Amino acid sequence: MTLRADSRRAASSDRSATPTRWLRIGIPVLLVLIWLVGGSIGGPYFGKIDEVSTNDQSSFLPSSAEATQVQERLADFTGGDTIPAVVVVTGDGALSPEQLASIGDLAAAIGDVDGVGDVSPGIPSDDGEAVQLFVPIDTSGDVGETVEAVRAAVADDLPSGLDAWVTGPAGFTADLVQGFLGIDGLLLGVALGAVFIILVIVYRSPLLPILVLLTSTFALCVALLTVWWLAKAGVFVLNGQVQGILFILVIGAATDYALLYVARFREAIAQGRRRWDATTTAWRGAFEPILASGGTVIAGLLCLLLSDLATNRALGPIASIGIVFAVLSALTFLPALLALVGRAAFWPFLPKTGTARDAGADVEALVTNPDAPVHGFWERLARLIARHARLVWIVTTVVLLAASAGVLQLKADGVPQSDLVLGASEARDGQDVLAAHFAAGSGSPAYVIVPEGDVATALEVLGDSDGVDSVAAASQDSPSGQVQVELSGGDVVYTTAGPPAAAGAPAAAQPAPTVADGDVLLIATLGDEADSLAAEDTVRELRGAFADRLGEGTVLVGGPTAIDLDTNDTSIRDRTVIIPVILLVILVILMLLLRAVVAPILLILSVIVSFGAALGVSALVFNHVFHFPGADPAVPLYGFVFLVALGVDYNIFLMSRVREESLRHGTRPGILRGLVATGGVITSAGLVLAATFAALGVIPILFLAQLAFIVAFGVLLDTFVVRSLLVPAAAYDLGRVIWWPSKLWRRDGGDSGGR
Repeated sequence: MTLRADSRRAASSDRSATPTRWLRIGIPVLLVLIWLVGGSIGGPYFGKIDEVSTNDQSSFLPSSAEATQVQERLADFTGGDTIPAVVVVTGDGALSPEQLASIGDLAAAIGDVDGVGDVSPGIPSDDGEAVQLFVPIDTSGDVGETVEAVRAAVADDLPSGLDAWVTGPAGFTADLVQGFLGIDGLLLGVALGAVFIILVIVYRSPLLPILVLLTSTFALCVALLTVWWLAKAGVFVLNGQVQGILFILVIGAATDYALLYVARFREAIAQGRRRWDATTTAWRGAFEPILASGGTVIAGLLCLLLSDLATNRALGPIASIGIVFAVLSALTFLPALLALVGRAAFWPFLPKTGTARDAGADVEALVTNPDAPVHGFWERLARLIARHARLVWIVTTVVLLAASAGVLQLKADGVPQSDLVLGASEARDGQDVLAAHFAAGSGSPAYVIVPEGDVATALEVLGDSDGVDSVAAASQDSPSGQVQVELSGGDVVYTTAGPPAAAGAPAAAQPAPTVADGDVLLIATLGDEADSLAAEDTVRELRGAFADRLGEGTVLVGGPTAIDLDTNDTSIRDRTVIIPVILLVILVILMLLLRAVVAPILLILSVIVSFGAALGVSALVFNHVFHFPGADPAVPLYGFVFLVALGVDYNIFLMSRVREESLRHGTRPGILRGLVATGGVITSAGLVLAATFAALGVIPILFLAQLAFIVAFGVLLDTFVVRSLLVPAAAYDLGRVIWWPSKLWRRDGGDSGGR
């Protein structure tokens, strides 16, 4: 009687804890409606990102950077905020007087384009075979659109027999903008298509992949809506690079979290649970690892706030917002969808009710008998680890360390701006033509702000530099916006370029430079291409010479080359500071999650070795397969952030399940059971994440292509080597000591053969 009474009370308690039928339907419907509304509002913002984004590299530098200080003062000398474009025109040999006259007409046509300032007169080359026109582009408008309009005007008005290119800083900016155009459509299409194909292969179901993709797509829509308004409010800087990473990160992370939940839901369905019970059981099992995983990624991303580069600082909160909505979607939207659809989500291969078997039961005997028979890939892998754990982790570590040696060949000290765009680039072609007929730095000068009284000394410094071809001074009184300047007998002499005055004509008054707050702007044309490392060395040497002659901070050197130099230097500083901080933060999170010290240290070390191997192999591929010219200093930093944060994700999925199993069965059986239970879902998640990051490669931008390869290869390495072999083998060899100093480490029983 007592047993029957207890059973009745338990059944009554279960019924009272289960919501009514209307709530079991109403709660999922309400959650789905909330996400549908959010997604429908955020969806249209995919076409509006360019309204709040910028690709102007100078806007990413800290205000303390010397190039930034110069950039902020340029308008005082030039009369407006502009970025120069250079139109270079050539013919078949020396240009005739008629062709030179037609180039003057071309300059007038260019000047009629909206957003273009006063176009300079044509400046012929010394060999007489080319002419260059300086075209100031108003930065208050869309620089990319203005440059495209200039290119259209050139194409329409260029006389036959002549060729022309639009290059210079504005030209490269336009090409960069053009390269990012595929983000809204092509990138998303490729990423979602790749994920859908993988999910169909994994689940052999047409409906479940759609539900998973709805989860990631709606998470992205709501994240984008939030990011758009924050960018519009000026909270952070948004550019095409950050935008592309946001898209890929949200799709990949949301899909990974969804797969973890689906695996738990499928287990519950196979155990015979009804839809609501399966939903709540799966939610309880997936909540902690998904939350811990998302929290780890967010913590790693927020470490980018320590960066001095605005674009890095922006990526931290922007990507974190995306991860927040990826977690929320996986824990609310997907459970609601599956609660409504139930077992039908897996059609036509429905889980048979009550047929679920203990995923690790077949391998538990391996702890005492490593030769016990097993079936299935993951069970066989568990047997390999049970038999040869120490050999497996030692060999795996040696191979990864050997691959890491390739890091020594990584050239991540910056690349020329002309190499940022992969494939065709009119600006790059034009720069090559420009360098063949003029000083290589034409159109992208170094700007030197110097006190008026120190101009003579500044000219001496510039004249002593082998990297400076010529010097002019900004003058708003001159039609070309500048006057020539030179030293004559120790005196500074300003002259206007042009034909000599006619005999008997009165001498022209000496032109004057523009003086702002007691300073003069000198315009130094560099002998090397402005985006080359040689030009950067020239700027660095000039800064040192000015500091020695006139004192630190007296003279400021800026311009396109200085912007590149300061950006590279800041990126190198960022990765030196941020990488150790990320490791420390993630280590603390893992300790809190696993309630141990040894296991988190093991996971961090495994991820470091994995990252080194991924970067080493990537360096070899970049140099010897793709023949890339180098890499941006931020590439290793971004690769580290994503590989460490996302790589730890899979270890969290694995070790949280291992801990769960260890609490019931002991450490070594728990390791084998956890490996078998999570093997399929983590492998699927790794394939999905690698595919989504690989999709970045369709955008013809060097930085994104390199990041795509590093992260995709690194994720696959984590999935198939580190998480499948290194971590479980090392943990198995260590035994229960991995849980030190938690209560699980101090337990006496349940860890056969453990230490």
